[in-house]
Amino acid sequence: MEAETLALAHEIDFSFWGLFMRATLIVKIVMIMLIVASFWSWSIIVMKLLVYRRARAEADAFDRSFWSGEPLDGLFETIGPAPSGSSEKIFAAGMTEWRRSHRDDGGLIAGATSRIDRSMDVAINKEADYLRGGLTVLATVGSSTPFIGLFGTVIGIMNAFIEIAEQQNTNLAVVAPGIAEALLATGLGLLAAIPAVIFYNKLSADCDKILSGYEAFADEFATILSRQLDG
Repeated sequence: MEAETLALAHEIDFSFWGLFMRATLIVKIVMIMLIVASFWSWSIIVMKLLVYRRARAEADAFDRSFWSGEPLDGLFETIGPAPSGSSEKIFAAGMTEWRRSHRDDGGLIAGATSRIDRSMDVAINKEADYLRGGLTVLATVGSSTPFIGLFGTVIGIMNAFIEIAEQQNTNLAVVAPGIAEALLATGLGLLAAIPAVIFYNKLSADCDKILSGYEAFADEFATILSRQLDG
């Protein structure tokens, strides 16, 4: 009897595809959801790594131009009122408001400093929304997919016990496939959740660091303009 059981166990297809095909409809839906969530999170991870790398490179290039000693008006004319880089957009927002704050006689309209600060804050907030886009998806995937996988496991184990009761047989050939299918759902849930959590923490820290750089630049730029106003 033991030899027959082992022979039946060897004939069972324990590959991913074999386990997926034997699973019930609900467990199949759970597995598909987890696979889609995993691919979705990885696409966001790769995209954000590229976006943050480009943002850091743009910020470094603009910092070199800003602190090169070139006059601010000349730098603004070079990059134009609608630049592509994030740091350039913040600078352009401040310079645009600076120019709008001058009257025709050359004097400054009252409250110029506060308006310049608000203009740069608006530009920073727009860049923050862009940089943080997609991070909530990673947080959702990281927090929810283990429970989705656990749900599939519970359904799979329940079906395994039902099959045992129907066949009134507890040998390996009857028990192993159902348990394996159930555990596969948990494995897929962890496979989707672990990278999502790790990269969510990393990307959130990278995003905060980039935004801190933007805010520091805005403060420095506002200080420079304030000196000119006082002068």
